[in-house]
Amino acid sequence: MKLNYKNTFIVGLAFLSICAFWQMYDNIIPLILTNTFHLNETYSGAIMAADNILALFLLPFFGSLSDRAESKIGKRMPFILFGTGCAIILMNILPFLDNSYFKEPSAFKVISFVITLGLLLIAMGTYRSPAVALMPDVTPKPLRSKANAIINLMGAVGGIIYLGVAAVLYPNSKTAGLEHVNYQILFIVVSAIMFIAVGLLFLIIKEPKLVAENKKLEEEHPEWNLAEDDGSGNEKLPSDVKRSLGFLLASIALWFIGYNAVTTWFTTYVSVVMGQGLGGASTCLLVATAGAIVSYIPIGNIASKIGRRKTIMGGIILLATMFLMGFILTSTFKTINPIMFVCFALVGLAWAAINVNSLPMVVEMCKGSDIGKFTGYYYTASMSAQIVTPILAGTLMRLISYKVLFIYAAVFVLLSFVTMTQVKHGDQKVEAKKGLAAYEDMDD
Repeated sequence: MKLNYKNTFIVGLAFLSICAFWQMYDNIIPLILTNTFHLNETYSGAIMAADNILALFLLPFFGSLSDRAESKIGKRMPFILFGTGCAIILMNILPFLDNSYFKEPSAFKVISFVITLGLLLIAMGTYRSPAVALMPDVTPKPLRSKANAIINLMGAVGGIIYLGVAAVLYPNSKTAGLEHVNYQILFIVVSAIMFIAVGLLFLIIKEPKLVAENKKLEEEHPEWNLAEDDGSGNEKLPSDVKRSLGFLLASIALWFIGYNAVTTWFTTYVSVVMGQGLGGASTCLLVATAGAIVSYIPIGNIASKIGRRKTIMGGIILLATMFLMGFILTSTFKTINPIMFVCFALVGLAWAAINVNSLPMVVEMCKGSDIGKFTGYYYTASMSAQIVTPILAGTLMRLISYKVLFIYAAVFVLLSFVTMTQVKHGDQKVEAKKGLAAYEDMDD
């Protein structure tokens, strides 16, 4: 039994499009809210938390709904196509309203921006869980860890494509001193990336055929299931597995509280603390994403030797350390320098160690019939955390100092280390492999 790398890379295009969008969203929307609409950090943080509030309800709902859906093109594909199409239309309205408000401010334009932003977040929420659940749908359970490494690689590629485009189109030399920056072309480029990625996914992946083949294979191997089937079609987890799942979800929430605070506020933080523009901030985040990409094979070798739980815990320590270094460096220097690039590369390595190994641990604790629902559990944990962190971090930055951001992030990441010590399931050790095969062992 071998992983179909071609199909896995194509399935990963959905995650590529999602990551490209959210990277842009986290980078640009806070700048528009604070620079164009002149909202303070608390109000901006509240709006930035709206996607997580909606996701708390939308992701489990649409994940579970797609589990029960049936169509000629599959269970997940209708949600992916509809959500992407709506998002592409709505996202290109935002920079139009931004530019229009700058030229002629009005309350109507502010309200229109917020409503459009809300509709965009709903559109993204309709297909995120179905898109992520598509990989386990078409991949045998023992191979899902292998496939997840590639899916995360594709997500990182989506992020790095956006960051590269942003760094080229909006370098600090072009944006420094401008009263207003027009982001229209950036939104157009990202929407084109989403359209092409999902279009290729639809044309190449025949979901019903692949799902049927995988279902037949899993029926021949009931020993793959950790959960028990009570005959009702629902998951029945043993108590010890349920305990591990609870602590794992708590860990996911804690490290997302820390990490998302940085990704949400970093562009604004760099602007205020260091006087750097979008290009400088995007370059740092680009380095972090590149660091994650080049780290996948080494992380695969490490995880195959020591297990994914220890790999995650090592990533937690490294991530917290780099956030503390971020505080020191941004307090010491007034310009972005090579030392910061090294730290952000290590942030990428740490986040890859954590993120690549966590989702399979959640999904593999179920028997496989409710993959969309368990994917929803993962996102419920991460999004619940991200509801509070933009508001809380933004408020602390406003009331205390912008420099509190990295300390705040480090504290919550370290707390996730404590909860991960109580996770006892979903961690298998396998023989280390080299080269491309190392991707297969990243979560084993």
